[in-house]
Amino acid sequence: MTNATAPITQDVLTLPRKLPDTGRINLVGLTRDQLRDALIAAGTPEKQARMRVGQIWQWVYHWGVREFGAMTNLAKDYRALLDRHFAIERPEVVTRQISADGTRKYLLRIAGGHEVEAVYIPEEGRGTLCISSQVGCTLTCSFCHTGTQKLVRNLTAGEIVGQVMVARDDLGEWPEPGEGSIQDRLVSNIVLMGMGEPLYNFENVRDAMRVVMDGEGIALGRRRITLSTSGVVPEIARTAEEIGCQLAISFHATTDEVRDRLVPINRKWNIATLLAALRDYPRLSNSERITFEYVMLKGVNDSDADARRLVKLIAGIPAKINLIPFNEWPGAPYQRSDWERIEAFADIVYKAGYASPIRTPRGEDIMAACGQLKSATERARKSRAEIAAETGL
Repeated sequence: MTNATAPITQDVLTLPRKLPDTGRINLVGLTRDQLRDALIAAGTPEKQARMRVGQIWQWVYHWGVREFGAMTNLAKDYRALLDRHFAIERPEVVTRQISADGTRKYLLRIAGGHEVEAVYIPEEGRGTLCISSQVGCTLTCSFCHTGTQKLVRNLTAGEIVGQVMVARDDLGEWPEPGEGSIQDRLVSNIVLMGMGEPLYNFENVRDAMRVVMDGEGIALGRRRITLSTSGVVPEIARTAEEIGCQLAISFHATTDEVRDRLVPINRKWNIATLLAALRDYPRLSNSERITFEYVMLKGVNDSDADARRLVKLIAGIPAKINLIPFNEWPGAPYQRSDWERIEAFADIVYKAGYASPIRTPRGEDIMAACGQLKSATERARKSRAEIAAETGL
């Protein structure tokens, strides 16, 4: 472990959150306990609170209603009380782009006028929603477009859950009241791989995922949720114990020298420290395996020697290696590895006994691919020379 005493971050740009002064609490993102406490504070008798939580929860997260007036199994005077004290709010959809391959990218406006992006990726037999946890990012991973945007703030649990609800709104996935659940889920999987480092916003991410996993609402099981981290080591065991979802690691290099440059948080928690924390994760979380994400950068981390080092490093960890052809963006200091080089790398990993799928780039025509997300209001470009200087190229 290195002697660094603080996470590697950019200068933080702090912008005020101009929350609408309606006096009403947004119910989206509240845990069951938080919802119960809020209902009692608003005048719901304690003896009724648990029942009311169940009723409201189903309307908001199973049926997807947006108005208290639609909650027809509640008395009219109680609906009026709810409307005085509470709201059911999602992020505002600023733009929706649809790629030639069917990928959908949403630019979403949240409280304070800030914007984040979420991406829906339809595949055969499944649909994956990639959601954000921060406006911008504290990390400066040199291959990632999002990392060139300053951190503005953490998202609230409601803003994280709201991204899931917006996608279900757009896809028409809420069942009609009185009908059974939709069998073939369009949003069948969630990945916390959008803007931000989820483990630097742990409590809000945890509460949001508890809402999403609740069986009486959105009801996505923990094995259908993958949280991607660059390696915030102190929060990894906590993730296993308090969330229990699948874990993905933005690994991307097999030596500290290269990873320090690609993923600067490595200067605080180096490869050996990170791998030590990962060895217990499958047991603590009852997960099957950890996904190691590895972006393929031409001439940087894509040699046969890198592939052989990678399989030695992760020996003993139940894992798969997700190989990601680099998705280029304006000013990017890297190039995508040649396809033959990616296949040769994958072959070495596969022969060592690890699944090594090569991720098919999706949504590149709308800048929706992995590492390309960046909110429009914060899109001031760094020059190619500035980025190259920061990465030591």
